[in-house]
Order: sequence, then C-alpha cells, then structure tokens
Amino acid sequence: MPKMTLTQIKAAKGQKKLVMITAYDALFARLLSESADILLVGDSLANSFGGHADTLAVGMEEMLYHTKAVCRGAPESFVVMDMPFGSYPDGEAALQNAVRVYRESSASAIKIEGGREKADLVRHLCQNGIAVMGHIGLLPQFVRAEGGFKIKGKEIGDVDRLIADAKAIEAAGAFAIVIEGVKAQAAKAITEAVSIPTIGIGAGADTDGQVLVWSDLLGLFEGFKPKFVRRYLEGAALVRENAARFAEDVQKGDFPSAQEQY
Repeated sequence: MPKMTLTQIKAAKGQKKLVMITAYDALFARLLSESADILLVGDSLANSFGGHADTLAVGMEEMLYHTKAVCRGAPESFVVMDMPFGSYPDGEAALQNAVRVYRESSASAIKIEGGREKADLVRHLCQNGIAVMGHIGLLPQFVRAEGGFKIKGKEIGDVDRLIADAKAIEAAGAFAIVIEGVKAQAAKAITEAVSIPTIGIGAGADTDGQVLVWSDLLGLFEGFKPKFVRRYLEGAALVRENAARFAEDVQKGDFPSAQEQY
C-alpha cells in the first residue's frame, strides 16, 4: 500500500476508515504494511513480546530498536512510535526524546498518552516539527496509578471530560487521536466533536478508524482475550501444530530430505 501522508490521514476523516495495526519487527511490518494505513510500534510489545503484565517496562532504547526494525521492513509505511512511560515528563524531555526518534529512525510521528494535561506538551512538540498522535480514554501507562484497566465514558460528566481532552489535544496540533477503552456512544460523541481522525480500540464502531495489536489479530497472544478483539486467525494453534510436525520429522529422520541437503 502506498505510504499515506499526514495530510491524507487528516483528510480521511469522514471519507475513509483508517486501518492501524501494531508491528514490532521488520518481518511482520513487511507483511502488515500491505493492509495497514498506519503501523504503530506500540509499547504493547512489553505485553506480547516481553511477557509483562503492563506496558511500563519498556524504555526509549527498546522502542527505538523496534521502531528502526519496523521502518526497515516497511519503508513505504506511515510509522508511529509510542513514546514509552517516563519519556515525556515535561516538554523539554519529550522534545529531546522525540528528536531522537526522528534522527535515529524514519518514523513519521510519535504517540503520547493523556488529555488536557498534556496539551501544552503536545503543542511544544508540534511547534518544534514533531508530528503527534494523541491517545485518550483508557491509558495503559496509567494502569498502576488507576488501579487497573478501567473503561471510560460511563457517566455524562466523564464523556464531557473526554470531549474536552480530545478538543485540547486537537487544538494543540495533534493530527489524530487514539480512543481506547471507551463506551461506544462516548467515542462517537468524541469523534463528532473534533475535526481530526479518531482511531478506536475497544471504543465501538463509530470512530474514524480502528487499531488492533497484531498478535491479538492473528490469535498468537493467549494470555487473555479482551472483549474488543476479533481473532482473524488461530495463530497459536497453527504454530504449535506445525512446530510439532517439524519435531516429528526430525525425530523420524524425514528432515532434511535429499532435496533439502547441499
């Protein structure tokens, strides 16, 4: 798929549903780039790759390593890197780390979690040439502070606060906003309240696009299955089945065959 520009992504609102899929390495970036408008190097790699219970364990070095791999595997894709926990405590630290992303990889943008309280930081980044995707609603980097993964948008006041968050991030210069773990009607109201695209995950069908973690999409992650995940492949079962076939062929002496030897 030809690389989308930032302008095209913003113009997609109301015209085209955006497809975003996470990717952590060159191999899957190459495969997924054929279908995705945006590849997200998510800090979710802490869960699906690192075996952690949350996303807080990864830092800038790990995120840069994986982002560079994704960019090499899918050089024509619009790649967004999650800024990891602790990498944007203030505007100057955020800018220093975001500049590293741009200098050391060919990522097109970064993503930052937070609403109104992060608006000044987002504005500072945008004013210094960094393209920023926002992220509101359920914030994985705040899971310990909030005592778990909690769905947002259940109360009227909560919806109003989320809309205010989205508008603040938009006004600060963000080109798109991820809405995570939000009641569908609330996500619809947020989407209608801003002029930039919203990309949902666990936020109903009325956002301007959708994102899934690739290992959830392909049925490879078995730790748990969130309600919003649709598995398009039973990948874990296929891996086990074919690894067992390989082991059996080795043990029987069937692999390698004469045709598979030099």
